[in-house]
Amino acid sequence: MGNARLMLTLVVCLVLGGGLTAAVVGASRAGGPHAGSAPAGPAVSDYVDMAGVPPGSAPRVLPPSGPDASAGSVVVECGRNEEGHYNEDNLVVSPGLVAGAHHTHAYVGNLSTDALSTDASLDAAATSCRGGDRSTYYWPVLRRPDRPGPRPHEGSAGHGNTGEIVAESSVRVEFRGSPVSKVVPMPRFLRGMTGDAVAFTAATDADVRARWGCSGSPDRATTGYPRCPAGERVTRTLVFPSCWNGLETASAGHRSHLLFPSGGGVCPQGTFPVPELRVSLAYEVAPGVPLALDSFPEQRHSPRTDHAMFVNAMTEAQMAAVVGCLNSGRACRT
Repeated sequence: MGNARLMLTLVVCLVLGGGLTAAVVGASRAGGPHAGSAPAGPAVSDYVDMAGVPPGSAPRVLPPSGPDASAGSVVVECGRNEEGHYNEDNLVVSPGLVAGAHHTHAYVGNLSTDALSTDASLDAAATSCRGGDRSTYYWPVLRRPDRPGPRPHEGSAGHGNTGEIVAESSVRVEFRGSPVSKVVPMPRFLRGMTGDAVAFTAATDADVRARWGCSGSPDRATTGYPRCPAGERVTRTLVFPSCWNGLETASAGHRSHLLFPSGGGVCPQGTFPVPELRVSLAYEVAPGVPLALDSFPEQRHSPRTDHAMFVNAMTEAQMAAVVGCLNSGRACRT
């Protein structure tokens, strides 16, 4: 009898223990990879006095180095998100996963973009771009953590992303050519990404593309939050890769199909130069104001994690016009 009672006790303990373990594992999975992480704000070392940043550190346009250079530029006028298009989705990185970004993105261009967008839905949607470009361009929002964010979209991200969203005072969407060759058209629905959303914990800086600055010194840039003089705007410059493998519009890891050129502008072997996308953002921020880029909680709002994504939904005719302008060396607006 004693042995039977002992066996029964052991069975009950095992069942209860297994149930508790399953519950814990289930809760962890339901909360996502960042569940239980303690949010933390930017560190003092994340802020940079731009007076100490040397000139020439900002992303620059390389001068043409031969007769085949495509030295033109095309500005696509898409507004500055006056429509208030925000969500926590990431169509490029996490398609189909609602709120998969764990932080809030701001958009210009296609007004329908969310996690459930398809090529067909993007092609049929309205756009904020004056010339009818239905592409989507988006990036993580910048906040003032010292002020509450009372609007619904300011509190929907969670994961430590709180505070008033600082609206962009200007957004410039621009395409540039190659300093060494003509460019070929991007394929429709090409996905692109720049920057590293996990740069704070990454093993290397290989994918860091964050470039912060002040409007009064456009030739200086840093990977930290800039301390700008009174009257100047805080800027972010997001430059995308422009060497396409000629085969895919997306790839595992979201990078191998679209690469950056070398420092001299030459594309890696087996890739083709396509128009280089640059998204330039500016913000009215008073000196000394704290800033926080939306991020995963373990990234602690590091300015190094700045990143952006796009999906090219231009028609073939629209893209042909961009390529023609770049290859002929003209300055165009659409």
